[in-house]
Amino acid sequence: MSNKSSRTLAAIVSSVLAAAAAPAVMAAQGQKDELENIVVTGTRVADRSATETAVPVDIVSAEALANVGVTELNQALSAALPSYNFPRPGLADGTDTIRPATLRGLAPDQTLVLLNSKRRHAASLVNVNGTIGRGAAAVDLNTIPTAAVGAIEVLRDGASAQYGSDAIAGVINVRLRDDADGGDVTLSYGARESSYEAPVSAPSGTMGLPPTWTAPSKVNRSVSDGETTTVSGWKGFALGDAGFLTVAAEYKDQARTERDGWDFRQQYPLVNGAYDPREQTINRYNAWYGEPELEQLTFFANGGYDLANGARLYGWASYQDRDARSGGFFRRANDARNVIEIYPDGFLPIIAPEVTDYSLALGTTWNWGDWEMDTSLVYGYNEMEFTIENTLNRSLGVDSPTRFDAGGFDYDQLVFNFSGVRQYEVSWLDSPLNVATGVEARQENYSISPGEPDSYRNGGVLLNGQPTASGAQVFPGFRPENAVDEDRTAIGAYVDLEANVTDKLLASVAVRAEDYSDFGSNLSGKLAGRYDFNESFALRGSVQNGFRAPSLQQQYFATTSTNFINGVPYDITTFPATDPVAEALGAQPLDAETSVNFSLGAVFNLSAVTITIDAYRIDIDDRIVLSENLTQANVRQYLESLGFVGIGGGRFFINGVNTETQGVDIVANWPWDTEGAGKFDFTVVANWNSTDVTKVPQTEELDALSPPPPLFARVNVLTFEEGTPQEKYAAVVNWSLDRFGATARATYYGEVLDPGTTEALDFDLGAATLVDLEGRFQVTEKIKIALGAENVFDEYPDAYPVSRNTTGNTPFTNYSPFGRSGRFIYGRVSIGF
Repeated sequence: MSNKSSRTLAAIVSSVLAAAAAPAVMAAQGQKDELENIVVTGTRVADRSATETAVPVDIVSAEALANVGVTELNQALSAALPSYNFPRPGLADGTDTIRPATLRGLAPDQTLVLLNSKRRHAASLVNVNGTIGRGAAAVDLNTIPTAAVGAIEVLRDGASAQYGSDAIAGVINVRLRDDADGGDVTLSYGARESSYEAPVSAPSGTMGLPPTWTAPSKVNRSVSDGETTTVSGWKGFALGDAGFLTVAAEYKDQARTERDGWDFRQQYPLVNGAYDPREQTINRYNAWYGEPELEQLTFFANGGYDLANGARLYGWASYQDRDARSGGFFRRANDARNVIEIYPDGFLPIIAPEVTDYSLALGTTWNWGDWEMDTSLVYGYNEMEFTIENTLNRSLGVDSPTRFDAGGFDYDQLVFNFSGVRQYEVSWLDSPLNVATGVEARQENYSISPGEPDSYRNGGVLLNGQPTASGAQVFPGFRPENAVDEDRTAIGAYVDLEANVTDKLLASVAVRAEDYSDFGSNLSGKLAGRYDFNESFALRGSVQNGFRAPSLQQQYFATTSTNFINGVPYDITTFPATDPVAEALGAQPLDAETSVNFSLGAVFNLSAVTITIDAYRIDIDDRIVLSENLTQANVRQYLESLGFVGIGGGRFFINGVNTETQGVDIVANWPWDTEGAGKFDFTVVANWNSTDVTKVPQTEELDALSPPPPLFARVNVLTFEEGTPQEKYAAVVNWSLDRFGATARATYYGEVLDPGTTEALDFDLGAATLVDLEGRFQVTEKIKIALGAENVFDEYPDAYPVSRNTTGNTPFTNYSPFGRSGRFIYGRVSIGF
């Protein structure tokens, strides 16, 4: 831990303890179960959408999170929620390790994540490669182990007026376990047992020589890989008669998966004008395209204690260390980026980031007259350090190291909350008027640390008289000129009113003002209502405006890395928007995204069956995006004319994309308790979603060039519009009878477009249905076993045509909403105590 982090943590502890001492002399507060009543989205039944609030909310229970094979929070939410997708990209640098998820087809950072109703810190990584979520820096939900979770509330509605920045698509509130006794230890093991097919390009000769090796017309592979062992557990402890401490831990060891294709290309230099004989014997399955290798250790603790005077102390802490390894694109022996004396058969560079994540929260609640008060201080830190293995710096020649410290980045956040809630009797209202108000102050910091010099420098070694590539292959290290250490502060205040105007009409209104030290101020408002015609039918709706502040990661990230456009590699510099080169191309300091949200829904309570139907529209202006890779000759010439010599190309973050998103969510639940066949819980969910891009950014500087290069071109526009499924349906059946239980789930993903730079290179992914099955048996009162399979029928996304797989390494797209790893078979043993 850095000295800066140690000092910050010490300040947190001393500040919150001081804050807790002040209200300790005040009046009594509620009991331990108050946490269950503090919900950001309304009262809910586990695994069901809200039927009593003005906005749609889903509750995902701890049991539902446990009854899955892949023990990732993002994966579990994707299986449970109608409009939540987790694409699982590969060959995307750091995004292989910290993967983004989307709600309602919007950016990953347009969903606010709370932990115990407090803002969770974001990951330090900003996604800069060509995946879903490009340009976003979002919270990494996989830093929270499922063993620590009591339930998850998902508000599928904008909420900036209530919670501040980021809550455009919705809010995810992870509520930790709060048990004073009990516990569980779970061991799970699973592996991918799968087979896949993909077409292979025919080899082509060089210098008029026909190839001496032959390629199959298609790959047809059976694989057994991705072995994953997870050991997790939690235990509740009583703190006397007045408190609890729940601790949880998880260890995960995951082997990689390989879903690569057959590399049809020439691998070796010619020998005396002929092909090297090794062309016929080399293993051409030479890529790691799939799930990364991963070893991860996580700890969580959550506690609360009621003081004798009625005040209540609460807090939590977490720590995670994650070591991952994923592959880049294979460098062939004859590649100009290879030193053949070091790697005579070529090499597969490995990106090996280490992610460190921790948080600490302390707070207190108390009564102050009729006010129920709450104050807290929450700190969160995320660091990602990159080691590049099995690689080289071509410009150092035969003296190049093969392992490099490439540097990294970190982000931390300190949030102070002070709030109160009370009720007022108002004669003309049918219920007391609930008044909630508070302030939130936040400090954020983002820094980039450079790598060792050999990871980025040019050593001067030439190839055929020409300069060779600088830095570590696949991931050149951060340079000293990339290093930053930036911070900002923000303060917000809100008022939230809610009451029953009549016995049938519920209304709420919220207003929030925020001021940021970098971009300025914002004022958001929300009006929501619900009308119950009778006990069986209600209408609900809301209208609001929201915003998302530009993240520090988007404002200050800078590096030079390898990117691929239609399979062709480019070295691109990513500039901060305030860099002189970016400003020369028309960049300006980033401003906030703004949104207007509308929702209208119906709630049906038909005896035991509940159905919710919610339509929504989300208009967002000035979305922050990462610009195109500006590598055109006229861009370089323009920059050279301004004195920027040696800039091969660049990109930067910019405001200016406007979108319109609309859709419908349907959730239906039917619990059925039979006399002799056990209990069944049926759930059906559906989402229809579409996004249209109505405006793209332009700058005068680039418009003056001939031809003007686009800042946000076809691939990125169509990724917004068609890069996530426009339809997703799921049907789930949970069954239990005595000591037996089972879960069956079928999820349908609609068509997705993986756009090319031209229409001829567009690739349409057909719809797919994945089926998951799990059976459970209660061996004794304390021991339970489960066997299951996710993706039972081994579905894959459609394979790329050879025109989109120019290396042979990537037979599948990163746009698949369910990844491309195939069937996962697993077993699980749980021991309760």
